[in-house]
Amino acid sequence: MPIGLLGGTFDPPHVGHLVLGECAREQLGLERVYFMPAGDPWRKAGLGVSSAAHRLAMTHLAIAGNPGFHLDEREVERIGPTYTVDTLREMHAQGLDDVVLILGSDALADMPTWRDPDVITALARLAVAPKGADQGERAWLAAQLGLDAPPIVVEMPPLPVSSTLVRERVREGMSIRYLVPPAVEDYIREHGLYR
Repeated sequence: MPIGLLGGTFDPPHVGHLVLGECAREQLGLERVYFMPAGDPWRKAGLGVSSAAHRLAMTHLAIAGNPGFHLDEREVERIGPTYTVDTLREMHAQGLDDVVLILGSDALADMPTWRDPDVITALARLAVAPKGADQGERAWLAAQLGLDAPPIVVEMPPLPVSSTLVRERVREGMSIRYLVPPAVEDYIREHGLYR
């Protein structure tokens, strides 16, 4: 049975991440979805990302209570920049060879700039939540990545929420209720994040 891998900075994890994970799990028949916070996200070097410990703790709190979601700490434990291709190679070496990499269309659009995108697509099937990307755009991205067919589409309700929006609202003293799980909201407040 396939497993899903939903990686991200998760600074912080929000309801959009959770809905994407649940929709992918249900629609693609995934045994489980691994949420994997990036340890040292190379794409965000110098951008003031919260510590890996905070992002890991918030992700743990966000997925608690869903037996289909699991936390994978391997990228946080890795020293230096973290790359998806290294993670997929590790998973493949451990016998996890039916992996679906779950992405937003923004991540898919960036994928040609990732390390070894051709190896990534050889080690995992891609699933994408459209976020407005039409079939033509997905086909174009698939061609850029050397895929025979566009990625699997994960249908999900449109949720205009992002980690950037959550951080901005916290900075401005506005409510983030219903944008993040209550435990994540409490954690952000208790640790004074994003002020």
